Amino acid sequence: MSQATIILDRESMTLVLDRLASQVMETLNCQDLLLVGIERRGADLARRLAGLLKEKSGQTVHLGTLDINLYRDDWTSIKDAPVIGTSHIPVDITDRTVLLIDDVLFSGRTIRAALDALLDYGRPRAVKLLVLIDRGHRELPIQADYVGKSVETSLGEQVSVLLSERDGEDLVRREEL
Repeated sequence: MSQATIILDRESMTLVLDRLASQVMETLNCQDLLLVGIERRGADLARRLAGLLKEKSGQTVHLGTLDINLYRDDWTSIKDAPVIGTSHIPVDITDRTVLLIDDVLFSGRTIRAALDALLDYGRPRAVKLLVLIDRGHRELPIQADYVGKSVETSLGEQVSVLLSERDGEDLVRREEL
């Protein structure tokens, strides 16, 4: 693999997440909001955002996680059987605003799978999307409502998000495949 380009370091990621939390507070009612992080790093980001929203608003925001492996449109073509995790949706989503959270928005297929999985829990009033990185190259008509950073990439590159909870450091990097 060739040299990696740092997109966000720890300090800039902290600033981006703080800005995203402020934007969410300005536009959504935290009282009926349910944050749902897509496993794995989306769930880690959702936990951080829940903490930031509580710190800024004084309100505890409901927090859930969603495993989408059974809903992927490529699971039959994956070499090994998909590893099925668990989802945790702590409240009824019917008539609630759901903020779906993921680390990187690319083709849109992960978000499509997440929407399918989410509807198994009820019919939300609205579903909004927050991503840390939007790298373009959509294959489906899906756009994020809240974007930490938009990054131009080629199809020959990948964007990796590292989070201290899982990886021991906070870092986003772009590198050639």
